[in-house]
Amino acid sequence: MTAILEAHALGMQYGRRRALTDCTLNIPPGHVVGLVGPNGAGKSTLLKLACGLLNPTSGSITVLGETPGSGREQLARVGFLAQDAPVYPHLSVADHLRLGAHLNPRWDQDFAERRVAQLGLDPTQKAGKLSGGQRAQLALTVAAGKRPELLLLDEPVASLDPLARREFLKHLMESVADNDTSVVLSSHLISDLERVCDYLIVLVSSRVRLAGEVDEVTAAHHRIVCTRREPDALPAGLQVISAEHTDRQSTFVVRSDTPLPVGDWAAEPLGMEDLVLTYMENADSSLRPATRDAEVAR
Repeated sequence: MTAILEAHALGMQYGRRRALTDCTLNIPPGHVVGLVGPNGAGKSTLLKLACGLLNPTSGSITVLGETPGSGREQLARVGFLAQDAPVYPHLSVADHLRLGAHLNPRWDQDFAERRVAQLGLDPTQKAGKLSGGQRAQLALTVAAGKRPELLLLDEPVASLDPLARREFLKHLMESVADNDTSVVLSSHLISDLERVCDYLIVLVSSRVRLAGEVDEVTAAHHRIVCTRREPDALPAGLQVISAEHTDRQSTFVVRSDTPLPVGDWAAEPLGMEDLVLTYMENADSSLRPATRDAEVAR
């Protein structure tokens, strides 16, 4: 299977600032990928590299087996929705669909018109008069209407209220199901990602810290509580992601790619939010770049 996105030692630098460092990924098709990390981690840069808006300063990236933005045919296979969900305020909803049909050779007018009707949008309404949620839905309709094989979404729900976010994600998943599209969705809202994503990438300080299928990476991580000890006193094969200590007690978040060994501790699994926050909080102190082979999808 051709990866939807494959990167090897990918780097991007703006002057003296590194936006991505030694990024290696191999994302298989058929996933809704959650891309998460703090501001400045490199999420938007990675998405812009993937859609051909930027060229890397080091390493390589391919999308759907081709160089991003390498030609009209490749561009037709990838949809991109930027963070501010851009629309043309002086064009009507119907004008946006006509523009989409003019610019995209794979455009599905029936799908786009059906989505507009489902959303209750007036085709004659100017985009500038729509609410923020409606503009985001219109932008998603145009991005999905080109029938892309891969849809890249950069913080598309950041400015929406909770109800509008839920509606956006609902229609996103309907579009994915209708079009058999793979998705990479960047967001700070981990609770939203938990509802829709089955693959996770954590970017911190310009580096990939974790990547893999959600079920697999969550199953590999545990929080263990035990009498106070140093990390090197734990059994071999446990990678310590974080460590906290009191006078008598230690709490570790550990990764083990084999079943957790029996020990004199209490253990519990981590949910996605705890997992992501642990990697973000401990990026500098406890992580080596690209945890083992975690950044490489099976």
